[in-house]
Amino acid sequence: MARRRKGTPVHGWVILDKPLGMGSTQAVAAVRRIFDAQKAGHAGTLDPMATGILAIALGEATKTVPYAMDADKVYRFTAQWGESRDSDDAEGKVTGASPVRPSEAEILAMLPRFTGTLNQVPPAYSAVRVAGERAYDLAREGEDVVLAPRPVEVFEARLLAARPDSADFEILCGKGTYVRSWVRDIALALGTLGHVTALRRAALGPFEEKDAVALDTLTPLRHSPAAFGYLKPLATALDGIPALAVSGPDTVRIRSGNPILIRAALFARLQEELDGDELQGQVVYLKDEAALPVALAEIAGGELRPFRVFNFSNP
Repeated sequence: MARRRKGTPVHGWVILDKPLGMGSTQAVAAVRRIFDAQKAGHAGTLDPMATGILAIALGEATKTVPYAMDADKVYRFTAQWGESRDSDDAEGKVTGASPVRPSEAEILAMLPRFTGTLNQVPPAYSAVRVAGERAYDLAREGEDVVLAPRPVEVFEARLLAARPDSADFEILCGKGTYVRSWVRDIALALGTLGHVTALRRAALGPFEEKDAVALDTLTPLRHSPAAFGYLKPLATALDGIPALAVSGPDTVRIRSGNPILIRAALFARLQEELDGDELQGQVVYLKDEAALPVALAEIAGGELRPFRVFNFSNP
């Protein structure tokens, strides 16, 4: 007999405003305990020194984590000029100093060079894997970590405030962008050194600061029905993916992991939902007639082929 999983089947997203000093793993564990959830994960790590949106998936929502991780993000942060750190943030050891302090005009003139597609080297203290191990684990063991540059997208970059020794910024960026690397690199381009002293994730895809709840607010609600007022539907992370309702035998087949033929009526609905886009290879979010999640499916070979089926039955 299979061992019963601890906790209760809870499905959905909790958008936590992660507090300063807490690691992402700790935050996920805390939320999981509050909801007594069987399963939990998150869509993108925030370092202990960072605050802001940590999107935590419970239960079947963990199957939608990749879509939240791929979403664009907004960060607000402070760059400290004149000093480099081995971690590129305030928690690292000092590795260099510079007397140069960029002016507001110099920073503004440099921003276009740090917007668009950038070839960025991740920080040594990052979650990037090197020969199967996390870079930060190797760096903490004293190894010299050399990471390859990779293309990232910074769609917008704004200077919010400039002071003699520091500056505040906001960027809208794509997946894989490291704020610490961005600050390190713009500092070097400005003829100085720099590192991050404060960092906040202000948006993650469809999740914004107005959606976030503080851990201090959730903690007193542990195992209480009131906590579920902060649980967002599984489909929240699928914003932008075409949604389609299925019914009857089609729903049964999809829930069993089997494909369904795209018959004429279904083809017409898909064309309408996709607004004339090429159907082949498109991912579609399927729900039943009661709007309950059924699966994520790919259009291929004249069929809808499920690759993530949502199971809400108790173990």
